[in-house]
Amino acid sequence: MLRTRLAWTTIGFAVSAAAISQFVWKDLLVDRHTFSSEMRQKFDALEQRVANLESVPYQNSNSITNTEAEA
Repeated sequence: MLRTRLAWTTIGFAVSAAAISQFVWKDLLVDRHTFSSEMRQKFDALEQRVANLESVPYQNSNSITNTEAEA
């Protein structure tokens, strides 16, 4: 009888540990996917901002200063 109780207790703890680890594993996978998706969105936004800055014509401030100095 003591062995049977020990066996059922061991099985119960094993099943509980497996269920808890399954929930933790799923949570970690969801967090990883969320983090990856969020970083991808932020880098896409940053890339768009850089592309917008690169598309703006560059105005050399030295040429304006030199022109004013020569006048």
